[in-house]
Amino acid sequence: MRPSQSDPGSKIHKHIRPACAVTTPRAKDTVWIPTVGKQGLLILTRDGKIQQHRAEVAAVVDHGGRMVALSSSDATTVWAQLEVLMTQWRRTEELANLPGPFIYAATRTSLVKVV
Repeated sequence: MRPSQSDPGSKIHKHIRPACAVTTPRAKDTVWIPTVGKQGLLILTRDGKIQQHRAEVAAVVDHGGRMVALSSSDATTVWAQLEVLMTQWRRTEELANLPGPFIYAATRTSLVKVV
């Protein structure tokens, strides 16, 4: 998949994942967040200052979004982001079953609700 293409979806172990409704990685947060929120997907993002980004917070709240922001200053590389996600995997998985809207900030040592 080239970076300019969206995920075409697939079937994995009898589970069908639909194609991504966001068709470009250049989509503005205020466009893709409502789209993903309407699909009921859990949003994972690297945004250490999510609380300060009022338009994005409003988009999550207004559209019932469910977001986990990797907010640790340690999450600056792909491997560091993976470390944060893996250390919070079980708790993040539990959030996938909760109704939105909500935003949690994840670090290696904590998962804290911010909205």
